[in-house]
Amino acid sequence: MTAVGFVGLGTMGGPMCARLSRAGHPVTAFDLNPDALNDAVDAGAAAAGSAAEAAASVDVLLTSLPAPQHVEAVMCDAGALAALSAGSVWVDLTTSRPELIRRLAGEAPEGVDVVDSPVTGAVDGARNGTLTLFAGGESAAVERVRPVLERLGRVIACGVLGTGCVTKLVTNQLWFVGAAALAEGLAVGVRNGVELGDLWEAIKASVGDSFVARHDAPSIFAGHYDPSFPLELCVKDLGLLAELETIVGADLPMTTAARAAFALAAERYGPDAAELSVARRIEDDAGLSLRLDGDWVPHWEA
Repeated sequence: MTAVGFVGLGTMGGPMCARLSRAGHPVTAFDLNPDALNDAVDAGAAAAGSAAEAAASVDVLLTSLPAPQHVEAVMCDAGALAALSAGSVWVDLTTSRPELIRRLAGEAPEGVDVVDSPVTGAVDGARNGTLTLFAGGESAAVERVRPVLERLGRVIACGVLGTGCVTKLVTNQLWFVGAAALAEGLAVGVRNGVELGDLWEAIKASVGDSFVARHDAPSIFAGHYDPSFPLELCVKDLGLLAELETIVGADLPMTTAARAAFALAAERYGPDAAELSVARRIEDDAGLSLRLDGDWVPHWEA
């Protein structure tokens, strides 16, 4: 089995690392959070003392980190990139900046391949192996790591290095627009006399159906707004999107509106507030409730 290093054992990285260990891969894991590292060990991984140690002597190094600055800190400041051996592959699962992964690939030791493969599918997808992974890089490198990545979900090859990041940001662009729009639609329907449960069923059976409507609406109904993904990361991704938008050459009013909606929610409720606080803001301003009775099992526990 392919020897795997895994750095970054947070909300998404922890369950992905556990899946690889349980699939039989020898995994060497590292995280600055000792509790997260202990959980990885309980799932079958060996603990590394540093990111560089996790990168050494493995066939594939996976990193799953919150933002580009954390990728640079791990790979450069902590020495993980330099620790990789010729013939190994570094796969960054972070939603990050395309030019960063390309620059770091240029700084990698000779004989080391680099793939960017951000993931989508939320925590339940990470737990259950049903993620979608957007892989960018040389086709030979992507095919080398495909058997490992397919333990985590479906792999879609997107093109040259950096296109995985671009694809993930585009999917998040549509997600953020959809989340803000769903909240607005629910508020309009409820305020005008439609029962919330009836409205939701109608949305799912109509052209208004979406992943957001099916997967995310229950987090609004339950009133926890999905704390597994904080507003801080939404705002971060929307900022990375702004960098990509500069070369489009046209106004993108839907994305601009979504950026403003999430920024407003983060300003009001704080950066650590749950992602769907964009709906909470509408509830609070309109003086209405989008609570709906039901057995809303949090998706990160599904």
